[in-house]
Amino acid sequence: MRLLLLLLPLVALAEGSANKTTKDIPYKDDVVSQTPYEIERCKLDLTVPAGAKGFPTFVWFYGGGLKNGDKDMRSEYSAEIRESLAQGGVAVVTPNYRLSPKAHYPAYVDDAAAAFAWTVKHIAEHGGDSHKVFIGGHSAGGYLALLVGFDPQRLKPHGLTLGSVAGIAQVSGQVFTHFTVREERGQPKYGITSDEAAPCFYVRKALPPVLTIYAQNDMISRAEENQFFVANLKAVGHTENYSLRVNDRDHASVGHNIRNLDDPARLAILNFIAKQSASR
Repeated sequence: MRLLLLLLPLVALAEGSANKTTKDIPYKDDVVSQTPYEIERCKLDLTVPAGAKGFPTFVWFYGGGLKNGDKDMRSEYSAEIRESLAQGGVAVVTPNYRLSPKAHYPAYVDDAAAAFAWTVKHIAEHGGDSHKVFIGGHSAGGYLALLVGFDPQRLKPHGLTLGSVAGIAQVSGQVFTHFTVREERGQPKYGITSDEAAPCFYVRKALPPVLTIYAQNDMISRAEENQFFVANLKAVGHTENYSLRVNDRDHASVGHNIRNLDDPARLAILNFIAKQSASR
């Protein structure tokens, strides 16, 4: 299924506006119970469209195989992606999270859930609408977003439900048990497992809206994995299920090029957020 929605006024009116960024906001309050590594990593940056009120917010997780990455790393283009999407009238949160092997599953998933929960609970203080908080990411970031948005147990400790997730826009995420999780368990990296650590394990009809984006020249088996995921959602009757294959992109560029204003993945994400925001 290809997604190409018409731009709603939310997107068109905000192009070219200035943005305001606040950096290194801790997203966990219980400092006493955190490890030094947790305190170091569990911070986020927030970019808000200047002058806007009641805007939607997109929590974006970078990729890196759950082993690498940082919201300030130039090669991940997190700051550029944040600024680019904010030009479309959407506030963007880019969190750091703990990485393997220093942390093991489910630490990084718990961090992703905590960052999303912080956003829901605090975005109104920055002018946003707490009912319009979306989550997504590229590669490992897409995997994290799907687990947070599909498994109700991830948000339960924060007093939230899957209904708190306005939608999920994931780019080339792993939908089976992530290969880094498998490595941590001493299992073959490229075996296929779909257990509680796999987004596919939670596929059912009543889930938040999902946009799946992948590349024409994605990493080996990843395009097919995402195609299966979309088909699986369709099979169980999940109706708010959209997908886009971006031509002339590989696994890295399909995510990194979102920083470009005319990028089809960027436009699809903004359109998805606008469409789902209109119904909340």
